[in-house]
Amino acid sequence: MNIKQWNKAGRAGLTATALLAMGTSVAMAEASTTYAFGGYVKFDAMFSDYSGGTPASGNLLRQFYVPSTVPIGDVDSDWTADFQARESRINFRSDTVLDNGDKLGTFIEIDFFTHGDGNELVSNSYSPRIRHAFLKYNGWLFGQTWSTFQDVGALPENLDFVGPAEGTTFVRQAQVRYTTGNWEFAAENPESFYLQGNDRTSGGNDLMPDLVGRYTFKMGGGYIKVAGLFRNLDVSTATVDDSATAFAVSVSGKHPFGKHDLRWMYTYGDGVGRYLALALGTDAYVQTGGSLDTIKANAGFVSGRFFLSDTLRTNITLGAYAADNDAAAAAGGNPTDSAMSIHANLIWTVAPKLDVGVEVMQADRELFSGADGDMTRFIFSAKYAF
Repeated sequence: MNIKQWNKAGRAGLTATALLAMGTSVAMAEASTTYAFGGYVKFDAMFSDYSGGTPASGNLLRQFYVPSTVPIGDVDSDWTADFQARESRINFRSDTVLDNGDKLGTFIEIDFFTHGDGNELVSNSYSPRIRHAFLKYNGWLFGQTWSTFQDVGALPENLDFVGPAEGTTFVRQAQVRYTTGNWEFAAENPESFYLQGNDRTSGGNDLMPDLVGRYTFKMGGGYIKVAGLFRNLDVSTATVDDSATAFAVSVSGKHPFGKHDLRWMYTYGDGVGRYLALALGTDAYVQTGGSLDTIKANAGFVSGRFFLSDTLRTNITLGAYAADNDAAAAAGGNPTDSAMSIHANLIWTVAPKLDVGVEVMQADRELFSGADGDMTRFIFSAKYAF
Protein backbone atom coordinates (compact mmCIF):
# COMPACT_ATOMS: atom_id res chain seq x y z
CA MET A 1 0.00 0.00 0.00
CA ASN A 2 1.33 3.43 -0.96
CA ILE A 3 1.13 5.48 2.25
CA LYS A 4 2.23 8.88 3.42
CA GLN A 5 4.58 8.72 6.37
CA TRP A 6 6.54 11.07 8.51
CA ASN A 7 8.84 10.61 11.50
CA LYS A 8 7.78 11.81 14.92
CA ALA A 9 11.35 12.01 16.12
CA GLY A 10 12.05 14.80 13.65
CA ARG A 11 8.95 16.70 14.68
CA ALA A 12 9.80 16.23 18.35
CA GLY A 13 13.26 17.69 17.70
CA LEU A 14 11.77 20.82 16.12
CA THR A 15 9.38 21.19 19.06
CA ALA A 16 12.24 20.88 21.55
CA THR A 17 14.30 23.50 19.67
CA ALA A 18 11.40 25.95 19.73
CA LEU A 19 10.75 25.42 23.44
CA LEU A 20 14.42 25.80 24.33
CA ALA A 21 14.52 29.05 22.38
CA MET A 22 11.78 30.30 24.70
CA GLY A 23 13.79 29.27 27.74
CA THR A 24 11.71 26.20 28.52
CA SER A 25 13.41 23.13 29.93
CA VAL A 26 12.44 20.00 27.98
CA ALA A 27 13.31 16.32 28.48
CA MET A 28 12.72 14.52 25.17
CA ALA A 29 12.27 10.77 24.87
CA GLU A 30 14.38 8.88 22.40
CA ALA A 31 11.47 6.78 21.15
CA SER A 32 11.08 6.76 17.38
CA THR A 33 7.51 6.87 16.01
CA THR A 34 6.16 6.75 12.48
CA TYR A 35 2.60 7.52 11.39
CA ALA A 36 0.82 6.27 8.29
CA PHE A 37 -2.49 6.83 6.51
CA GLY A 38 -4.01 4.26 4.16
CA GLY A 39 -7.21 2.89 2.73
CA TYR A 40 -8.99 2.83 -0.59
CA VAL A 41 -11.85 4.35 -2.58
CA LYS A 42 -14.19 1.79 -4.19
CA PHE A 43 -17.19 2.17 -6.47
CA ASP A 44 -19.67 -0.68 -7.01
CA ALA A 45 -22.45 -0.93 -9.57
CA MET A 46 -24.63 -3.94 -8.74
CA PHE A 47 -27.47 -5.40 -10.84
CA SER A 48 -29.50 -8.00 -8.94
CA ASP A 49 -32.44 -10.33 -9.42
CA TYR A 50 -34.17 -11.98 -6.43
CA SER A 51 -36.54 -14.95 -6.73
CA GLY A 52 -38.39 -13.95 -3.56
CA GLY A 53 -38.91 -10.29 -4.48
CA THR A 54 -36.64 -7.26 -4.24
CA PRO A 55 -35.62 -6.32 -0.67
CA ALA A 56 -36.25 -2.76 0.56
CA SER A 57 -33.59 -0.14 -0.16
CA GLY A 58 -32.32 -0.23 3.43
CA ASN A 59 -31.81 -4.01 3.45
CA LEU A 60 -28.18 -5.10 3.89
CA LEU A 61 -28.52 -7.40 0.88
CA ARG A 62 -28.66 -4.29 -1.29
CA GLN A 63 -25.15 -3.39 -0.03
CA PHE A 64 -23.44 -6.79 -0.12
CA TYR A 65 -24.25 -10.50 0.01
CA VAL A 66 -25.69 -11.45 3.42
CA PRO A 67 -26.95 -15.06 3.23
CA SER A 68 -29.62 -14.73 5.94
CA THR A 69 -31.36 -11.94 3.99
CA VAL A 70 -31.81 -13.72 0.63
CA PRO A 71 -35.62 -13.56 0.11
CA ILE A 72 -37.52 -16.85 0.22
CA GLY A 73 -40.15 -17.52 -2.43
CA ASP A 74 -40.86 -17.55 -6.13
CA VAL A 75 -42.43 -14.31 -7.34
CA ASP A 76 -42.05 -12.11 -10.39
CA SER A 77 -39.52 -9.35 -9.76
CA ASP A 78 -37.53 -7.06 -12.01
CA TRP A 79 -33.78 -6.56 -12.02
CA THR A 80 -32.63 -3.87 -9.58
CA ALA A 81 -29.62 -1.53 -9.82
CA ASP A 82 -27.64 -0.30 -6.80
CA PHE A 83 -24.67 2.09 -7.13
CA GLN A 84 -22.57 2.78 -4.04
CA ALA A 85 -19.20 3.93 -2.72
CA ARG A 86 -19.86 2.79 0.84
CA GLU A 87 -17.08 0.20 0.99
CA SER A 88 -14.49 3.00 0.73
CA ARG A 89 -12.36 3.17 3.87
CA ILE A 90 -9.58 5.07 5.56
CA ASN A 91 -7.20 4.00 8.30
CA PHE A 92 -4.51 5.53 10.49
CA ARG A 93 -1.67 3.77 12.27
CA SER A 94 1.31 4.57 14.47
CA ASP A 95 4.38 2.46 15.19
CA THR A 96 6.82 3.24 18.00
CA VAL A 97 10.09 1.65 19.04
CA LEU A 98 10.76 2.51 22.69
CA ASP A 99 14.17 3.14 24.27
CA ASN A 100 14.38 -0.46 25.49
CA GLY A 101 13.50 -1.89 22.06
CA ASP A 102 9.86 -2.67 22.92
CA LYS A 103 7.35 -2.09 20.11
CA LEU A 104 4.10 -0.15 20.56
CA GLY A 105 1.54 0.35 17.78
CA THR A 106 -2.00 1.58 17.21
CA PHE A 107 -4.49 1.16 14.35
CA ILE A 108 -7.95 2.59 13.65
CA GLU A 109 -10.11 2.19 10.54
CA ILE A 110 -13.59 3.27 9.39
CA ASP A 111 -15.87 2.66 6.43
CA PHE A 112 -19.53 3.47 5.68
CA PHE A 113 -21.35 0.14 5.50
CA THR A 114 -24.41 -1.26 7.36
CA HIS A 115 -25.88 2.06 8.56
CA GLY A 116 -29.46 2.88 7.63
CA ASP A 117 -29.24 6.55 8.64
CA GLY A 118 -28.97 7.86 5.07
CA ASN A 119 -31.01 7.54 1.89
CA GLU A 120 -30.66 7.65 -1.90
CA LEU A 121 -32.95 10.64 -2.45
CA VAL A 122 -30.44 13.51 -2.51
CA SER A 123 -27.06 13.24 -0.80
CA ASN A 124 -26.54 9.51 -0.05
CA SER A 125 -25.02 10.53 3.30
CA TYR A 126 -24.10 7.64 5.59
CA SER A 127 -22.34 7.66 8.95
CA PRO A 128 -18.87 6.16 9.31
CA ARG A 129 -18.62 2.97 11.35
CA ILE A 130 -15.66 1.68 13.31
CA ARG A 131 -14.03 -1.44 11.83
CA HIS A 132 -10.80 -1.66 13.80
CA ALA A 133 -9.44 0.18 16.83
CA PHE A 134 -6.62 -1.50 18.74
CA LEU A 135 -3.21 -1.07 20.29
CA LYS A 136 -0.34 -3.55 20.27
CA TYR A 137 2.49 -3.83 22.77
CA ASN A 138 5.10 -6.45 21.92
CA GLY A 139 3.06 -9.68 21.66
CA TRP A 140 -0.12 -8.23 23.19
CA LEU A 141 -3.15 -6.77 21.39
CA PHE A 142 -5.98 -4.83 23.09
CA GLY A 143 -9.01 -3.51 21.21
CA GLN A 144 -11.35 -4.35 18.34
CA THR A 145 -10.20 -6.24 15.26
CA TRP A 146 -10.77 -9.52 13.42
CA SER A 147 -11.56 -12.43 15.72
CA THR A 148 -8.62 -14.74 16.28
CA PHE A 149 -10.97 -17.51 15.13
CA GLN A 150 -11.10 -15.94 11.65
CA ASP A 151 -8.38 -16.26 9.00
CA VAL A 152 -8.59 -13.03 7.00
CA GLY A 153 -5.65 -14.00 4.80
CA ALA A 154 -7.62 -16.91 3.31
CA LEU A 155 -10.54 -14.74 2.14
CA PRO A 156 -10.95 -14.80 -1.65
CA GLU A 157 -10.47 -11.75 -3.86
CA ASN A 158 -14.11 -11.05 -4.66
CA LEU A 159 -15.68 -7.77 -5.76
CA ASP A 160 -18.56 -8.40 -3.37
CA PHE A 161 -17.59 -7.21 0.11
CA VAL A 162 -17.26 -10.68 1.66
CA GLY A 163 -17.70 -13.06 -1.25
CA PRO A 164 -18.61 -16.63 -0.12
CA ALA A 165 -20.20 -15.31 3.07
CA GLU A 166 -22.06 -18.55 3.87
CA GLY A 167 -18.78 -20.49 3.90
CA THR A 168 -16.53 -18.34 6.06
CA THR A 169 -16.07 -17.29 9.64
CA PHE A 170 -16.44 -13.51 9.84
CA VAL A 171 -16.38 -11.54 13.11
CA ARG A 172 -14.77 -8.31 14.31
CA GLN A 173 -14.94 -7.64 18.05
CA ALA A 174 -13.09 -6.35 21.11
CA GLN A 175 -10.53 -8.74 22.55
CA VAL A 176 -7.26 -9.31 24.36
CA ARG A 177 -4.82 -11.39 22.29
CA TYR A 178 -1.33 -12.70 22.95
CA THR A 179 0.94 -13.96 20.16
CA THR A 180 4.08 -16.01 20.70
CA GLY A 181 5.76 -17.69 17.76
CA ASN A 182 3.13 -19.50 15.71
CA TRP A 183 0.62 -19.51 18.58
CA GLU A 184 -2.17 -16.98 19.23
CA PHE A 185 -4.44 -16.95 22.29
CA ALA A 186 -7.37 -14.60 22.84
CA ALA A 187 -10.24 -13.76 25.18
CA GLU A 188 -12.95 -12.08 23.10
CA ASN A 189 -16.25 -10.32 23.64
CA PRO A 190 -19.07 -12.83 24.32
CA GLU A 191 -22.59 -12.51 22.89
CA SER A 192 -25.13 -15.33 22.80
CA PHE A 193 -27.33 -15.56 19.69
CA TYR A 194 -30.38 -17.81 19.98
CA LEU A 195 -33.59 -18.88 18.27
CA GLN A 196 -36.92 -18.88 20.10
CA GLY A 197 -39.65 -20.03 17.76
CA ASN A 198 -38.77 -18.03 14.65
CA ASP A 199 -37.33 -15.06 16.58
CA ARG A 200 -33.55 -14.62 16.31
CA THR A 201 -32.30 -12.77 19.39
CA SER A 202 -28.92 -11.81 20.83
CA GLY A 203 -28.55 -11.90 24.59
CA GLY A 204 -26.70 -9.62 26.98
CA ASN A 205 -26.12 -11.89 29.99
CA ASP A 206 -22.79 -13.44 29.03
CA LEU A 207 -20.02 -13.33 31.62
CA MET A 208 -17.25 -15.63 30.40
CA PRO A 209 -15.28 -14.32 27.37
CA ASP A 210 -15.13 -16.45 24.24
CA LEU A 211 -11.76 -18.24 24.29
CA VAL A 212 -9.76 -18.81 21.09
CA GLY A 213 -6.48 -20.54 20.32
CA ARG A 214 -4.82 -20.70 16.89
CA TYR A 215 -1.66 -22.23 15.44
CA THR A 216 -0.11 -21.47 12.03
CA PHE A 217 1.78 -24.11 10.06
CA LYS A 218 3.99 -22.40 7.47
CA MET A 219 4.83 -24.35 4.34
CA GLY A 220 6.33 -23.57 0.94
CA GLY A 221 5.34 -19.90 0.87
CA GLY A 222 1.85 -20.75 2.06
CA TYR A 223 0.29 -21.86 5.34
CA ILE A 224 -2.43 -23.80 7.14
CA LYS A 225 -4.12 -22.34 10.24
CA VAL A 226 -5.97 -24.40 12.84
CA ALA A 227 -8.19 -22.53 15.29
CA GLY A 228 -10.31 -23.67 18.23
CA LEU A 229 -13.16 -21.79 19.93
CA PHE A 230 -14.72 -22.43 23.36
CA ARG A 231 -17.78 -20.51 24.59
CA ASN A 232 -20.32 -20.42 27.40
CA LEU A 233 -23.73 -19.25 26.17
CA ASP A 234 -25.89 -17.60 28.80
CA VAL A 235 -29.49 -16.43 28.35
CA SER A 236 -31.65 -14.99 31.12
CA THR A 237 -35.07 -13.58 30.19
CA ALA A 238 -38.62 -13.84 31.47
CA THR A 239 -39.06 -17.12 29.59
CA VAL A 240 -35.51 -18.52 29.45
CA ASP A 241 -32.88 -18.90 32.15
CA ASP A 242 -30.24 -21.35 31.04
CA SER A 243 -26.66 -21.71 29.79
CA ALA A 244 -24.89 -24.06 27.38
CA THR A 245 -21.31 -24.92 26.42
CA ALA A 246 -20.30 -24.37 22.79
CA PHE A 247 -17.20 -25.16 20.76
CA ALA A 248 -15.91 -24.96 17.17
CA VAL A 249 -12.87 -25.80 15.06
CA SER A 250 -11.78 -24.02 11.88
CA VAL A 251 -9.04 -25.03 9.44
CA SER A 252 -7.93 -22.76 6.59
CA GLY A 253 -5.08 -22.26 4.20
CA LYS A 254 -3.52 -20.32 1.36
CA HIS A 255 -1.18 -22.04 -1.10
CA PRO A 256 0.68 -20.29 -3.93
CA PHE A 257 1.61 -22.15 -7.10
CA GLY A 258 3.62 -19.86 -9.35
CA LYS A 259 1.76 -16.53 -9.53
CA HIS A 260 -1.55 -18.24 -8.78
CA ASP A 261 -2.96 -19.36 -5.43
CA LEU A 262 -5.58 -21.57 -3.80
CA ARG A 263 -7.51 -20.41 -0.70
CA TRP A 264 -9.87 -22.48 1.43
CA MET A 265 -11.59 -22.82 4.79
CA TYR A 266 -13.68 -25.39 6.64
CA THR A 267 -15.43 -24.80 9.97
CA TYR A 268 -17.45 -27.14 12.18
CA GLY A 269 -19.01 -26.26 15.49
CA ASP A 270 -21.74 -26.87 18.04
CA GLY A 271 -22.92 -23.38 19.02
CA VAL A 272 -20.83 -21.53 16.41
CA GLY A 273 -23.77 -19.58 14.94
CA ARG A 274 -22.75 -15.94 15.13
CA TYR A 275 -19.14 -16.67 14.12
CA LEU A 276 -20.15 -18.38 10.89
CA ALA A 277 -21.72 -17.13 7.64
CA LEU A 278 -22.49 -13.61 8.93
CA ALA A 279 -24.73 -15.15 11.62
CA LEU A 280 -26.79 -17.11 9.08
CA GLY A 281 -27.65 -19.55 11.87
CA THR A 282 -27.93 -19.05 15.62
CA ASP A 283 -25.72 -20.47 18.37
CA ALA A 284 -28.62 -22.24 20.07
CA TYR A 285 -32.39 -22.58 20.25
CA VAL A 286 -34.90 -22.52 23.09
CA GLN A 287 -36.64 -25.83 23.72
CA THR A 288 -40.38 -25.96 24.36
CA GLY A 289 -39.68 -26.23 28.10
CA GLY A 290 -37.47 -23.14 28.12
CA SER A 291 -34.00 -24.73 28.19
CA LEU A 292 -31.18 -23.73 25.83
CA ASP A 293 -29.63 -26.22 23.39
CA THR A 294 -26.80 -25.61 20.91
CA ILE A 295 -27.08 -26.05 17.12
CA LYS A 296 -24.46 -27.89 15.05
CA ALA A 297 -23.32 -26.28 11.80
CA ASN A 298 -20.52 -26.60 9.29
CA ALA A 299 -19.41 -24.49 6.34
CA GLY A 300 -16.55 -23.97 3.97
CA PHE A 301 -15.30 -22.41 0.75
CA VAL A 302 -12.61 -22.93 -1.85
CA SER A 303 -11.26 -20.28 -4.22
CA GLY A 304 -8.68 -20.24 -6.98
CA ARG A 305 -6.94 -17.09 -8.20
CA PHE A 306 -5.35 -17.30 -11.65
CA PHE A 307 -3.25 -14.67 -13.41
CA LEU A 308 -3.99 -14.53 -17.13
CA SER A 309 -1.29 -11.87 -17.63
CA ASP A 310 0.69 -9.41 -15.53
CA THR A 311 -2.37 -7.11 -15.31
CA LEU A 312 -5.32 -9.49 -15.70
CA ARG A 313 -6.52 -12.11 -13.18
CA THR A 314 -9.62 -14.13 -12.39
CA ASN A 315 -11.04 -15.63 -9.18
CA ILE A 316 -13.48 -18.55 -9.06
CA THR A 317 -15.06 -19.24 -5.66
CA LEU A 318 -17.57 -21.71 -4.22
CA GLY A 319 -19.04 -21.52 -0.71
CA ALA A 320 -21.54 -23.69 1.20
CA TYR A 321 -23.25 -23.94 4.62
CA ALA A 322 -25.39 -26.59 6.34
CA ALA A 323 -26.89 -26.86 9.83
CA ASP A 324 -28.55 -29.60 11.89
CA ASN A 325 -31.87 -27.94 12.71
CA ASP A 326 -34.08 -30.98 13.44
CA ALA A 327 -34.49 -30.21 17.14
CA ALA A 328 -34.84 -26.46 16.58
CA ALA A 329 -37.60 -27.09 14.04
CA ALA A 330 -39.34 -29.42 16.50
CA ALA A 331 -39.33 -26.55 18.99
CA GLY A 332 -41.34 -24.41 16.57
CA GLY A 333 -38.66 -22.76 14.42
CA ASN A 334 -38.04 -22.78 10.68
CA PRO A 335 -34.36 -21.73 10.45
CA THR A 336 -32.06 -21.71 7.43
CA ASP A 337 -30.95 -25.26 6.73
CA SER A 338 -28.44 -24.68 3.93
CA ALA A 339 -26.99 -22.04 1.65
CA MET A 340 -24.45 -21.87 -1.13
CA SER A 341 -23.00 -19.42 -3.64
CA ILE A 342 -20.66 -19.38 -6.62
CA HIS A 343 -18.64 -16.36 -7.78
CA ALA A 344 -16.50 -15.68 -10.84
CA ASN A 345 -14.73 -12.43 -11.66
CA LEU A 346 -12.22 -10.79 -13.96
CA ILE A 347 -10.01 -8.01 -12.56
CA TRP A 348 -7.77 -5.72 -14.59
CA THR A 349 -5.00 -3.63 -13.00
CA VAL A 350 -5.26 -0.48 -15.12
CA ALA A 351 -2.48 1.36 -13.27
CA PRO A 352 -0.53 0.71 -10.07
CA LYS A 353 -3.08 0.19 -7.24
CA LEU A 354 -6.02 0.93 -9.59
CA ASP A 355 -8.24 -2.09 -10.35
CA VAL A 356 -11.45 -2.38 -12.36
CA GLY A 357 -13.40 -5.61 -12.52
CA VAL A 358 -16.62 -7.47 -13.25
CA GLU A 359 -18.14 -10.31 -11.25
CA VAL A 360 -21.14 -12.60 -11.47
CA MET A 361 -22.53 -14.45 -8.48
CA GLN A 362 -25.40 -16.86 -7.83
CA ALA A 363 -26.61 -17.61 -4.29
CA ASP A 364 -29.30 -19.91 -2.86
CA ARG A 365 -30.84 -20.27 0.62
CA GLU A 366 -33.15 -23.06 1.84
CA LEU A 367 -35.19 -23.21 5.06
CA PHE A 368 -35.80 -26.35 7.13
CA SER A 369 -39.31 -26.54 5.66
CA GLY A 370 -37.87 -26.85 2.16
CA ALA A 371 -38.88 -23.35 1.06
CA ASP A 372 -36.04 -21.62 -0.75
CA GLY A 373 -34.95 -18.51 -2.57
CA ASP A 374 -32.08 -17.40 -4.76
CA MET A 375 -30.40 -14.31 -6.13
CA THR A 376 -28.22 -13.48 -9.12
CA ARG A 377 -25.95 -10.44 -9.11
CA PHE A 378 -23.63 -8.77 -11.60
CA ILE A 379 -21.08 -6.34 -10.18
CA PHE A 380 -18.84 -3.75 -11.80
CA SER A 381 -16.19 -2.25 -9.47
CA ALA A 382 -13.43 0.33 -9.63
CA LYS A 383 -10.98 0.57 -6.73
CA TYR A 384 -7.94 2.70 -5.99
CA ALA A 385 -5.81 1.91 -2.93
CA PHE A 386 -3.61 4.52 -1.26
